[in-house]
Formats: sequence, structure tokens, C-alpha cells
Amino acid sequence: MDAAAPLTVVQRRIAVAAAICVMAFAAVGVGLIDVSLFGRHEGGAATAHREPAIRADIVDRNGELLARDLPVHDLYAQPQAFWNKAQAAQELAAATGTNPARILRIFASKHRYVLVARQLAPDAQDRVRRLGLPGLEFVRAYKRYYPKGYAAAQVIGLTDQDGNGLTGLELGLGSRLRASADGAPPKPVQLSLDMRVQYALAQEVANARKEFTAKAAGGIVMNVDTGEILAMVSLPAPGDGPVVDPTSGADPYRNRMVNDVYELGSVFKIFSFSMALENHTITSLDEQFPIGRGYKVGRYTIHDAEKMPATLSVRDILAQSSNIGTAQIVLRSGGAEQKAFLTRLGLLSAVHSELPGAAGPIYPKNWGDIETATIGFGQGISISPLSYVRAAAEVVNGGRAITPTFLKHPADARGAQLISPQTSATIRGLLRYVVTDGTGKSADVPGYDVGGKTGSAQVPGPDGRYLHGPLRTSFCAIFPDDNPRYLVFVLLDQPHGTKKTFGLALAGFTAAPLAGRVIARIAPLLGMPPAPVHTVAKENS
Repeated sequence: MDAAAPLTVVQRRIAVAAAICVMAFAAVGVGLIDVSLFGRHEGGAATAHREPAIRADIVDRNGELLARDLPVHDLYAQPQAFWNKAQAAQELAAATGTNPARILRIFASKHRYVLVARQLAPDAQDRVRRLGLPGLEFVRAYKRYYPKGYAAAQVIGLTDQDGNGLTGLELGLGSRLRASADGAPPKPVQLSLDMRVQYALAQEVANARKEFTAKAAGGIVMNVDTGEILAMVSLPAPGDGPVVDPTSGADPYRNRMVNDVYELGSVFKIFSFSMALENHTITSLDEQFPIGRGYKVGRYTIHDAEKMPATLSVRDILAQSSNIGTAQIVLRSGGAEQKAFLTRLGLLSAVHSELPGAAGPIYPKNWGDIETATIGFGQGISISPLSYVRAAAEVVNGGRAITPTFLKHPADARGAQLISPQTSATIRGLLRYVVTDGTGKSADVPGYDVGGKTGSAQVPGPDGRYLHGPLRTSFCAIFPDDNPRYLVFVLLDQPHGTKKTFGLALAGFTAAPLAGRVIARIAPLLGMPPAPVHTVAKENS
């Protein structure tokens, strides 16, 4: 057989062209498979059209929805597809509610695909589709929605457009809110918050802040056995409108109950009396202390806010909130013992919970006699309200350690014994006496045996010296006193007296009645009907 004739030039060219066509069609086929299976295309709207990660729902302790990811779409465009980029930019801006100058600027870039708008809701998507513009593409995404609006906003927090936590529990809970590695939808995260209690606390604190024209205010409700936070309020808050003092620079997204520290004043005396009982420097509540007009500690003289008798018993020192009497009691223990006791209660370190950014305490480096005396009645040491609430709960719950939590944890979570049960019981009795016979009378709620302590602290100025006049008032309440389940703490920053309070802004006139109103509202919600109030019937004449 003759050998095959060599290919002509024309034939070789045809063969090369055929090979190029085959390769081109193969490349197109691979590209189509790549797009259809993996959603990728060169310079496309997204490098991977994967289903975006969804964050877990957040619900309160009763299952009320507080946060949820809902499907939205990001809008991408191919600027080269528009005949008139300026007109397209104007139309897209109107449909999506974005800036037309920004859209036109990104249309002028060299990118084949550009992001026009993020997280478009269905109605915005419909407006875009009705424009009939070429070269547009919607990419599935999720947007975080908060059905309760601004309620507990500083606690729940916020996310960014990529679904990353920025503040509050959205940041602090971290991986608990993200999908697992296998891509399974995360389970809802149930908080300890009770939105019924949250609304009641928020409304009462807001009313009191308005009544006394306070610069700021806040409150916390805690279960003293589990450490669960049922409500936390910090005012001003998002959605409040203008603050009382627009020049204060108050940040409505700042959680003052966790992120700020304060000298809380006489509510701190709870710890001074607990220490004295625990180390037996006082053995009788009837022991008398000289009060007089002042008490000298070195070159300083300690005074009381109001006129006191010449002598007071231990129980009346607390009930009438005498700084002079408290100073004498704590000086029996001394600074070293005081520092050790406050350390044991966790007051000399930042409190830990699921909320990030907890502020640490501020206290003196040199802890001498005058520091011991002033810290004894809550001046010269600054702590966060949450840190205070945790330590106060430990004192009244039988003396056992707890960890504050914003996650539902209904079981008793008390830990190590910090003070004796006997000391804890004695303090509870003293707190009840403060409400029945002392400065906390306006916090009493019939049927609930409220115990508590007032605090009226001087406010330090920018130079560190105390301002003349302004006070920071607070009240720590427990109920029922004999076996407390809940603690209510409220704070008013620089309230002003009213005609009703005879111009006085002390805690007994401002914070104590606020705490009483909160308890009256939330106790029935928490399944605690008031106990019968026994009265003596009058005989018919």
C-alpha cells in the first residue's frame, strides 16, 4: 500500500483551526459546568455563591423572639452593560435608597462587577427589577432583625453587615450564635432576660429619670441563687430621644451598668457590716457608738449627711446610714482585712459575664485608715453596678458565690461559701430593718417584706474633688427578705429634688421609691403573689 500523501498547507490550516475550535468549546463547557455547579465566574458578583452563614435566633427566657436573621439580597451590577451610567446610577439610588454619587463613582471603576447595595429587602428588590436595567444580579444574604426594637438594645447588641457581632451579647456570645462546622442551622440561644420584667424596669427607671431630671439612670434585676440577669436597663438608651442634658455627651449605646464604674455611696455599707459580723468585731447589734458632730481620722473629719443623735446602736447606724458610725466599725477590722474581704467578694476585679467590656474597679493604691473609713461607706472606691449586684447577691443568698449570667440557667448555681449563713441571715434582717425603720421606708411593698439599703454618693468632678450638691443615688432591694429570690438595684445619676420631695434628692426620696415601684410590678409577673397583710380589726363602737 502506498504511504499517505502529505497534507497540503490548506489542510494543515483546517486541522489547526478545528483543534482551536475544539479547545474553545471545551473551555466554554468547563466554564458552564463551573458556573452551574460552583457558581463562580471570572470577576463575577461573588467568588462563591455559597449559602451565607446564618446566625442563631436569640430568645428570652419565655421564648420571645429578640433577634433573627431574615433573607435579603445584595445587589451587584456590570457597569459596562449600561448605555447611560449616570441615569442608571440615579435610578438605582432611588430604588435602593443609596447615594447616587457613590454608585456613579463605583461605575467608573475598572471592575467588571461592583456592589451597588447590601441587604435589600423584598420591596427594594421589586423596585430594582421594575427598572428593567441589564447587567444586574442579586446575591442571597441575611440581615439581622430585632423584633422588639430598642428594648434591651444595649444588652442584646448589634451586628455588622457581614453578620459579625459588634456589641453586647451579639459579640459576647461569639461562636454560640454562629452555624456549626457541618453547616447545620444553629439552635436558638435562650437568654435569662424576661422581657416582661425588662419592660417594667425600663418604664419605671425612665419615669424616675424624667421626674428628677437625672442625667442618666439604670437598673438590674438578678436571681440571687442562679446569677441570672432578668433585666438590665441603662438610660439614655437608643430610641429615647434627646437626653435630659444634651451637653453631657451621653452615648445611648453605652451600657452603664457594665461598662462604667461609680462611687456608689452607702449601699456599700452592706459589705462593711458583713465584714464586721464575719470577723466578730461587732458581736451585738445593740452595741452603742458615739456619733456626735464628726469623727476625726488623722487630719480628716468624717461627717454625716444629716443630723444624727449623740449615739447610735449598730442596727441604727445602718438604718440611719451614719458614715461616722460605719467608719468606726470598719476601722476595728483595719484596711488589710477590708481589702481581703472585698477581694473575696470579687469587688476588686472586673466582673465576668457574657457581656464584653466590663469595667474594672478603681481603688486607692495606698490603703490607710482614711481610705478604710471612706471605702467603708462607699466613697473612694468605684465599681460597676453589675459588680456590686453580684457581691450583694452573694451576701444575702446564704453567703455563697455566684457568677452573673445572661443565659437561662434555672438551676441553683451557688458555689463556694464566702461568708457564713449566719452572717447572711443577720444582714438580711438588718436590711429589712432599714426599710421598716430607716432610710428605705419608701421602698416597702405590702406583702413582700422588702429589705434594702439606700446610697447617696457625692459625685467627683473633673479635678477629682467632690462637687458641691450633686448626688448619685441608688437603692439595693431584696425580696422576700427572709429567703430572697430576687435583687433589684436602681441608680439615678445626679437627680434633682422636687416639690414632692421638699427639694431633697437623697436616695430615700428618689431611688428607694423607684425600687419599690419596680418590685410591685415585677413580683406578680415572677409568680410571687403578695402575702396576706395582717391588720388589727377595729371593734364596733
